[in-house]
Amino acid sequence: MPEASPIQPANRPSPRERRTLVLLGVGGALGLTLAAAGVMSPAPGGDALPASAVASVGGEILRVEEYERAVQALANDRRGPIGDKEKRHVLDRLLEEELLVQRGLELGLARHDRRVRGDIVSAVIQLVVSQADAQDPSPAEVEAFYEEQLDYFTRTGRSWVRQILVRGPPKRTEEEAAGRAREVALALREGEDFEAVDERLGDPQIAPLPADYLPAPKLREYLGPTATRAALVLEPGGVSDPVRSASGFHVLQLVDREQSRVPSLAEIEDEVRAELRRRAGDRALREYLDELRERADVRVVSELP
Repeated sequence: MPEASPIQPANRPSPRERRTLVLLGVGGALGLTLAAAGVMSPAPGGDALPASAVASVGGEILRVEEYERAVQALANDRRGPIGDKEKRHVLDRLLEEELLVQRGLELGLARHDRRVRGDIVSAVIQLVVSQADAQDPSPAEVEAFYEEQLDYFTRTGRSWVRQILVRGPPKRTEEEAAGRAREVALALREGEDFEAVDERLGDPQIAPLPADYLPAPKLREYLGPTATRAALVLEPGGVSDPVRSASGFHVLQLVDREQSRVPSLAEIEDEVRAELRRRAGDRALREYLDELRERADVRVVSELP
C-alpha cells in the first residue's frame, strides 16, 4: 500500500489540497447534513460489520437504511428499477463523501472555513428547530395561543388614499405650485371628477399610489411621513389641504378606510398554528443554546477590546 502523504497544518494546505478545497467544502456541508440525520455512526470494535451496516470508513459505519434510502432516491430519479452496477455506484458515492468529510475535518475546515462553519451552525439550528416543529400543537393549544395573542393577530386599519401631485421648482415657482395645488383641493371638494382634475392640474408621479387599501407603513413608503399623517386624519371622501414635500405639493383624498379588526380563529387558524410552532422552535433553540453554554468551558476577557 503506498505511503500516505503527510497532513499539512489546517491553515496551510498543500498546493494539491488547495485545488480541492471547494470540493472538500461541499463534502463537509453534505457530510454535515448526513451527520445531522445520523447517516454515519461509530463502528463497534472488531473487524466484522454489524448487521445494520453496509460499510465503514475510518471507524464510522454506513447504515443499511440510509444506503437503501439513497438507492431508492436514485431509482425514483430514473423512474425505474436499478441494477447492481448502479447500487455499487451509490455506495461508492456515499463512501467517497464520508472520506471527503473526514479529510475536511482533518484540514480544520469546520473550524477555519467560514462557509463550512455557517453550514454547521445552520444545520444544528435546523435540527433543533425541526424537532420542536415536529410536535403539532393540539386544537386546544392553538385556541389558547390565539386568545393570549389577540393583539398580535389584530389586523391594523388600512386606508385607500389617492393623491394629485403638483411639482414645484424648477418646473414652476413656489407660488405658482402652491396656487395650483389649492385649485386642485378646491375642485375635488366641489365634487369634480378626480381623474379629470388630475389630468388638468396634476403632474406625473414616479411611484403612483396603488388603487387599493394600504396600511400606514406602506402609505408612508409612497407619501412620506408628513403626507401620510395628513391622509390618516381624513374622513372617507375628505380632501386634504396641499402638503409640501421635497417633490412638490400633495393633495390627498381618502376614498375609504378599513378599521382595525381581530379576525376569527377560523379565518387564520393556519397562521396561528404556524406562529405557535415558530415560537416553540425559538424556545427550543434558546434552551438548547443555554444548555450548551452551561456545560461548556466558556471564558471571556474582563474587558472587551
